[in-house]
Amino acid sequence: MESVLVIIPVLNEESTISTVIESLHKCGLFNICVVDNGSDDGTALVAADAGATVVVEAHKGYGQACWAGLQSEQAAAAKWILFCDGDGSDDLSELPELLAVRDRFDFVLGDRRATAAGRSQLTATQNFGNWLATRLICLGWGYRYNDLGPLRLIRKRSLDQLHMSDRGFGWTVEMQTKAVEQGLHICEQPVNYGPRQGGHSKIAGTVGGSLQAGQVILSTLARLYWQKTGAAIALGRLREHIAQRTVQRGLLWAIAVLIIGGSVLAAPHGDFLNQPEAVPLFWVATAVMGLGFVLSWALEKVGGGWFWGVAVAARLILLAMYPSDDIWRYLWEGHIQNLGFNPYLISPNADALIPFREALPLNGWHQINHPDLAAIYPPITQLGFRTLAAIAPSVLLFKSAFVAADLAICGLLSRRFGCRETVLYAWNPLVLYSFAGGGHYDSWFLLPLVVAWLWTDERSITSKRNRVLSKAQIGAAIALGVSIGVKWMSLPALGFLAWRSRQPWPQSGRQPWPQSGRQPWPQSWRWVGASAIALIPMALATLPFCQAGTCSVIPVSSPFVIYGRSAALIPHWIAGVWPASVKANWIYVLPLCGVVAWNLRRQISLGQFIERYFVSLMLLSPIIHAWYFSWLAPFAVASRNVGIRLVSLSAFVYFALPHGLALGLKAWQLSGWQRWLMWGPFVFGLAIELAFRMGQNRDDQHQNSQSQNSPGQNSQSQNSQDQNS
Repeated sequence: MESVLVIIPVLNEESTISTVIESLHKCGLFNICVVDNGSDDGTALVAADAGATVVVEAHKGYGQACWAGLQSEQAAAAKWILFCDGDGSDDLSELPELLAVRDRFDFVLGDRRATAAGRSQLTATQNFGNWLATRLICLGWGYRYNDLGPLRLIRKRSLDQLHMSDRGFGWTVEMQTKAVEQGLHICEQPVNYGPRQGGHSKIAGTVGGSLQAGQVILSTLARLYWQKTGAAIALGRLREHIAQRTVQRGLLWAIAVLIIGGSVLAAPHGDFLNQPEAVPLFWVATAVMGLGFVLSWALEKVGGGWFWGVAVAARLILLAMYPSDDIWRYLWEGHIQNLGFNPYLISPNADALIPFREALPLNGWHQINHPDLAAIYPPITQLGFRTLAAIAPSVLLFKSAFVAADLAICGLLSRRFGCRETVLYAWNPLVLYSFAGGGHYDSWFLLPLVVAWLWTDERSITSKRNRVLSKAQIGAAIALGVSIGVKWMSLPALGFLAWRSRQPWPQSGRQPWPQSGRQPWPQSWRWVGASAIALIPMALATLPFCQAGTCSVIPVSSPFVIYGRSAALIPHWIAGVWPASVKANWIYVLPLCGVVAWNLRRQISLGQFIERYFVSLMLLSPIIHAWYFSWLAPFAVASRNVGIRLVSLSAFVYFALPHGLALGLKAWQLSGWQRWLMWGPFVFGLAIELAFRMGQNRDDQHQNSQSQNSPGQNSQSQNSQDQNS
């Protein structure tokens, strides 16, 4: 036992370190080095009184503390190094079993996940981190570990061969990967694991610590793998296997790591307005996610496990992200409704509401945007806020409700179009941030809009038995009504449904329902019926906000609606020529109505209509935020629109605005190059789509022209085909 040196890195473990040292003494281990890594309590004195040698290491880091222990005088004569934690969570009574196998192995690792007691003490974050890291090690180095446990015994000579370089939390994963590279004889020994016996956890006990640890582990594995393979080897293998099916599986792994890893990188950096360094780090993280998103376009097939695994994991990680300032408004308006106030008639900074400000978590009242303006959200949304606030005024609860609707959209789209096509929505970094990270409620209005779209495309809209409206038309109208009541932007879709209700809608591949001898209902009745049904949800939701004969739920007089501006495109150009236009947002309703009317008369589906309407809205709207572009993402699943895919990446340039505020700049305007960097890919992609469609139309017209000009030849060709048949 004298040849075994025990190294225990500690940080504020005064209440547990003596018990750990006594447990080691019971196992016959007296050569103990406790490395104090910056404790501000009595840890060092307690360890020394318990009989351990204390080494003080001022530079923080788990790996730095372990390295300092290896540089001590005791390590020079040691043949074996045992690492364990000082918080009492390791079951040291099982050390004899661990030490008994050292003659046959170079590296013995305590496997917490091999025992029921050990598994029960690991948090969900720890289990996921272990699973991801060990799978990545298996993928990159060909050896499958089961755990990254802290209790480990390694031969001193073998440890010297590893040339450990990490000085942080990546120390453990570096040791395990390099042990495989050096061909060490490795054993994982089942060990029990208990709860921390005192003090506070620096990693697993906090969301921030867990995310930081995950970030370190992933970056360490990436660095080690790059060192192991080298750029030339990696490129050579890529060329060698480019035509093999295994590339697709490797590509899936790369995409999953990039999207989930990017989510881990992004989660700690959501407080854009108060932390000047947050936006640059957030951009780095979204670039990682964006790379995974772009690679997903090359996938030939995506299984349900991969699809949902990446989609759910990224969203769960981003739930921990600091939200946008919009969510404090959501919590506030839901809270005051439960107190009996009408949010449309009273602004947050009203004197009557002062006693209720402290109810919001994390000092949220001071972060409410536009506190001098009354509510602008439609009534169904307000009822949703009220319901959630009645349960708890919790940021996590609100964000979870938005993510639930978001995942429901993923389910609907994947069922209709398949998992491979739906990754354009489910793995879209802008969608991931907008709902799970930023906590914007827009998924609530997108879900019923998608339901209406898929309902009209999948079901026959033809009336049966001369009814005014078919069941599909009624269902689509109700879904659209809910969407309008959640966000006003869905209103033109009702115009499309009403216009199409003027005549029966055929379904491809099926014949219309047989009509009876009676005359069909007048077309105007169908138009009125569709509109009336769609307005029912809105009307019912509006009633609770009507007081004294008035229902002020449409904020047409709000200054934000009248002249609010952000990172617009066409209105920005017009304002450069006509400065007075910045005070009249209503003028852009006219060209938008023209676009809507033009598309109403075209033979297109509801999904195509909504996509074209939203594209026009983005280009014409004076008020633009980055998450508005997420409205386009569900419809890109069907159209594969290049412009929508590109703007899902370039929209993150928008966050230069809150970054400027954090730096002390007052102007809420993108610079010229920032504006083009955000809008340029979108416009370029739309131009590609337009050119492609125009080319298709020319080809179709050319084929039709040839058919009309040579009917005899076509007839002769058809007769020849019939004879051959």
